[in-house]
Amino acid sequence: MWTNKQAFRNGLRDGLPIATGYFAVAFTLGIAARNAGFTALQTLVSSMTNLASAGQYAGYVVVASGASYFQMALMILVANARYMLMSSALSQKFDSATPFIHRFLVGYGVTDEIFGIAVNVPGKLNPVYIYSAMLLTVPGWSLGSYFGVILGNALPSNVVSALSVGLYGMFIAIIIPPARKDKLILTLIVISMVLSGIFEFAPLVSRIPAGMRVIILTVVIASVAAILFPVKDDPYASVDKEVS
Repeated sequence: MWTNKQAFRNGLRDGLPIATGYFAVAFTLGIAARNAGFTALQTLVSSMTNLASAGQYAGYVVVASGASYFQMALMILVANARYMLMSSALSQKFDSATPFIHRFLVGYGVTDEIFGIAVNVPGKLNPVYIYSAMLLTVPGWSLGSYFGVILGNALPSNVVSALSVGLYGMFIAIIIPPARKDKLILTLIVISMVLSGIFEFAPLVSRIPAGMRVIILTVVIASVAAILFPVKDDPYASVDKEVS
C-alpha cells in the first residue's frame, strides 16, 4: 500500500484530468440549474453536497416542475443509487484495519470517475489517495456549475455540447488499460455496453429509470462473472509483487 505521501501525490496526479472534465460537464449543468430558477450560490452549494450529474439534473428538473420534496428525494435516490454499489465494491480495497471515519468520508467523494481510478490502484487503497483527488475534483465540479449559471447562456450551444463530451473520453481512458491486460474484463465491458444500449432503447426496459438500469446491469453482470470466473487467490498479491 502507498505511503501517505505517495498516495497524496498520485491522487493529485489522477484527480487533475478528472477535475478538468468535471468543470466542463458541470458548466452545462449550471445552465440547467439557472433555467430551473437556481442562483449561482445555490447551485454551488448543491454541487458541493451532491457530486452527481444525473442526480443533480433530476433534482433541478423536479424543482422546475414544482413537485414535492418527497418526489425530489425519491428521484435523486433512484438516480444516485448506483453509488451504493460502487462504495460497497470500493470498501473491499481498504485494509481491514481502516477506521470507519475514513470509509465514511471517502463515500462522500465516490463518483463514476473516482471509482474508476480507485479500483485500478495496485494493492490496498490508502484513503489519502481519494482525499487528494477530491481536493481537485470537488472544486472542479462545484465551480463548473457555479460559472455555468453565470456565463453558460453566453456561450454558443455547440461549444457547450463539445465541452460535455470530454468527460466521456476521459472515462474511456480509465477502462481501456485494464481491458487491454485482461480479456475477461474486455469481454465484460463489451457485454455491458451492448446490454446498456438494449436497456436504453428496448420498449419495456427503457421505461426503467436510468439509475435503476445501471444497478440491475451491474448486479447481474457482476454476479454472473463472479460465479463463472471466481477469483480464488488474493487479487492484489501478484500486483504487490510486481510493484515491489
